[in-house]
Amino acid sequence: MTLHSWWLFAVAVFLLAGTPGPNMLHVMTRSVAFGARRSMAAMAGCLVGLVLVLIASAAGLSALLLAWPRVFDALRYVGVGYLVFLGIKAWRGAGGAPIDLGSDALPMSLSAARLFRGGFVIAVSNPKLLLFAAASLPQFVNRAAPQGPQFAILVATFAAIECFWYGVYGIGGHSLARYLKRPGLRRAFDRATGVIFIGFGIALLRVRP
Repeated sequence: MTLHSWWLFAVAVFLLAGTPGPNMLHVMTRSVAFGARRSMAAMAGCLVGLVLVLIASAAGLSALLLAWPRVFDALRYVGVGYLVFLGIKAWRGAGGAPIDLGSDALPMSLSAARLFRGGFVIAVSNPKLLLFAAASLPQFVNRAAPQGPQFAILVATFAAIECFWYGVYGIGGHSLARYLKRPGLRRAFDRATGVIFIGFGIALLRVRP
């Protein structure tokens, strides 16, 4: 892999990761509710899920999903169901009392482990990421050189860029929370978030291997 190939990959991933999607929306909404620092558990879950998907893609799992459409469909439906669940939950909780961002303790109903698990499920249940990784990663690998180190560099690059955007969306969500103390604005934000999550879920139904 040449430096030029790596640079093209980094630019493509930077633009892709920065585009609002389920991961970034989840990070932002967690930051709105709990603050940037405490939403790091959700960021960690998203990141671990992302890295596992990239490693699985590099290992050839995507070929298995293409060969077994039912497995792909099962994964797709899990992702759709979870996104719709998040959308309905956000809509039904619209306008709820904002959480005190100055508190050091997470609400008992949402521990750090649950925040991590929510981010992880969002990341690993998105088959579009798996297909993107399967289609793009090999294009930047020099077949004449050892492929393991090259895939490692690409995965590490993707993870680093993803972390950068998590920080941007996390800080943005924390700043946005200050303007959502008014019940009317908070209700509008929660309902808009719910509609977007449901929209992502419906769009996921149209994904085909």
